[in-house]
Amino acid sequence: AAAAVYFQLAEDGYLIRKILVLSLVAIWSLRLGGYLLWRNWGQGEDFRYQKMRQTARGDWWWQSYLKVFLLQGFIMWLVSAPLLGAQYRTLSNSLNLLDLLGVLVWAIGFAFETLGDWQLARFKRDPQNKGKLLTTGVWYYTRHPNYFGDACVWWGFGLFSLAAGSILPILGSLLMTYVIVRISGVAMLERSLRKTKPGYEDYIARTSSFLPRPPKK
Repeated sequence: AAAAVYFQLAEDGYLIRKILVLSLVAIWSLRLGGYLLWRNWGQGEDFRYQKMRQTARGDWWWQSYLKVFLLQGFIMWLVSAPLLGAQYRTLSNSLNLLDLLGVLVWAIGFAFETLGDWQLARFKRDPQNKGKLLTTGVWYYTRHPNYFGDACVWWGFGLFSLAAGSILPILGSLLMTYVIVRISGVAMLERSLRKTKPGYEDYIARTSSFLPRPPKK
């Protein structure tokens, strides 16, 4: 969100597209940030950071600066490239088909992300569901609807960059998807859930990991 605001003020792209991109970034970031704040309030440190701290050798403060803060800052700089591409330049002062496709892909992603988080939060509020798996709603079609939705959101921004005539910045959307699927999202969470959730292997056997599709029989 901060990067989007900076690009909005610093670059001279097509104003309507700039306002559209900034508005969608604001909606996405406020929704996700608010949800994470509500979900994690009073819960302590994330288990992934706990594991990094436990396996660290020597002083953790400088390692955390390199592994956590500097690394995530660098990744954020690369991931935000589509927001720069969409606002930096333009082929014409008008919206086009890629802009409309970007809104559609963003909306699909935002819906999956929001529904996934809402359904999971509601499921966990019921004490009878403790230790159980949520396999209904959007979780019926993919084991990670929130991660799939987040990737779609960033491909939506990538399409805005293409609409403006900037091709290279879509590598930011590709990087975001790779990080979500292979590094800090799906892959890491799957290893944890296999160990802690009874019946998760059966869930894996019938339900798609990332892209939504009807489950296998």
